[in-house]
Amino acid sequence: MLNGVFVAAVLLAVVFAAWSPHGMEGVTQGALGGARSAADLALGLTGALALFLGLMRVASEAGLLARLARLLAPVLRRLFPGIPDGHPALSAVVLNLSATALGLGNAATPFGVQAMREMDRLNARPGTATDAMVLFLALNTAGFGLIPTTLLSLRVSAGSAAPASILVPTWIAAGVGTVTAALAATLLARLPRFRLPPAERAAPAVVEEETAAAPPRLSRGAALLVALAGLAVLAGLVVHGARTGARDLLASWPLPLLIGGLVAAGWAAGVRVYDTLVEGAKEGFQVALRILPYLVAILVMVGIVRGSGMLDLVVSALSPLTAHVGVPAELLPVMLLRPLSGSGALGLTAEILKTHGPDSPLGLMASTIQGSTETTFYVLAVYCGAVGVKRTRHALLACLLADAVAMAVALLAVRLLLL
Repeated sequence: MLNGVFVAAVLLAVVFAAWSPHGMEGVTQGALGGARSAADLALGLTGALALFLGLMRVASEAGLLARLARLLAPVLRRLFPGIPDGHPALSAVVLNLSATALGLGNAATPFGVQAMREMDRLNARPGTATDAMVLFLALNTAGFGLIPTTLLSLRVSAGSAAPASILVPTWIAAGVGTVTAALAATLLARLPRFRLPPAERAAPAVVEEETAAAPPRLSRGAALLVALAGLAVLAGLVVHGARTGARDLLASWPLPLLIGGLVAAGWAAGVRVYDTLVEGAKEGFQVALRILPYLVAILVMVGIVRGSGMLDLVVSALSPLTAHVGVPAELLPVMLLRPLSGSGALGLTAEILKTHGPDSPLGLMASTIQGSTETTFYVLAVYCGAVGVKRTRHALLACLLADAVAMAVALLAVRLLLL
């Protein structure tokens, strides 16, 4: 499906540019700019991938992932019946969704890559997304987050009197979008067009020995030191919370706590943390290289569409229709660009906040749309590229359905709760 979208978008944009005064120049700049942005993104991801894949190796050898998978097995078994109990893919899924919910974008992506890699080990047909992969991708593009730190910072810088007022509408819209994503991924998988043969749906029943091995026993002395360090950090958390408030804590503390907690747990379990982290980090560079071609394709497509001026034409054509259903014309560029380019949509949102005010109806709606959806094409490019999945089946359709529902609910929630 991604192949059809790519071909149609590029060809239509080039045809449109041929009749536009400066269209071809815009296409040239958009294509080259997209390729350059892909390289910059891949380079920026390399460090984060290396760090968090290394930490994942530490957590695995410390037995944390096995414990986490067992703890959440009843819920995950229903969501991902194709993944055997105790498999490391389940733990990676939990860490990814938890990091996304906490707004830890730098941590969520490597955990998501690891989850896709582990699920690919169960794939009877490499190169084709399994039902579990499609569901995971759909949940990720729904992007449910408790604290959208970047968006809140943007609203503060724009002078909002109540920057957190969009949280409840955002949670409602993102929650409905997440449920839609799960239902769409599950139901579409049953259609003849997307259904996999039974042999390809079934996962191997045997979990590899390294994932079933008993976790190391904790050293009492090390565990005591870790507990004391934890109490010291907790005391610091209380002191800083009293000084700066909960919002600042949620923006700056979760990631250091995650890193420090995994390092401390690994050391207490007798893991050679430094050596293990370095071994796991080596995989990050290999994964970044595999992702780069997929990022180039997606971002070049986005650059060509924007540079040709076709996006502006689509907005102009849709504005009279959307005005009848209560969607202001000023929001259409944000809604159309959000699945394609996170930075582009954020830039448009910032312009709306500056022009109309962060607490105006348009400012509230744009903020809620930005906070309740994810960059669908980017997520698909990174996660599918990490494991070489070329046949995504119904993943794109499920993700775009979730985006559309989340945006519609975002507009409705703002009208009902804030206006």
